[in-house]
Amino acid sequence: MKPQDGRRRGLWPQRIRAFTLIELLVVLAIVGLLVSLSVPRYFQVVATAKEKVLVENLRITRDVLDKFHSDTGVWPRSLAELVEKKYLKALPYDPMTESDQTWILVLAEGTGPGVKGVLDIRSGAPGKDRSGRAFFDL
Repeated sequence: MKPQDGRRRGLWPQRIRAFTLIELLVVLAIVGLLVSLSVPRYFQVVATAKEKVLVENLRITRDVLDKFHSDTGVWPRSLAELVEKKYLKALPYDPMTESDQTWILVLAEGTGPGVKGVLDIRSGAPGKDRSGRAFFDL
């Protein structure tokens, strides 16, 4: 008696096509090799991007400090004053420390007695950039 759907009868009525374990292991080895080659480059690109963002944030903030001084004749008492008076939308972000609170402020004597203002800012991040300069010196 023949089966009605045309398949042979037996222990395994239909053979399922699938990948063998060896084929899967070869594919996993190739994927692992490609990942191990690309991950170090990815982290280099991320580090370089963070350094560029830091340099740009410092440049913009220093420019804003100069504009504030040109407009008012005094240096701002804090970075928050630049935000309050709408010179900046928000406090600058230091991508190396991942914070906006780690800036090192360089103070200058103000025009009045005992009044100091922010003349410059520096990054509070430890370490050096890819060219060997300390983040503090950027």
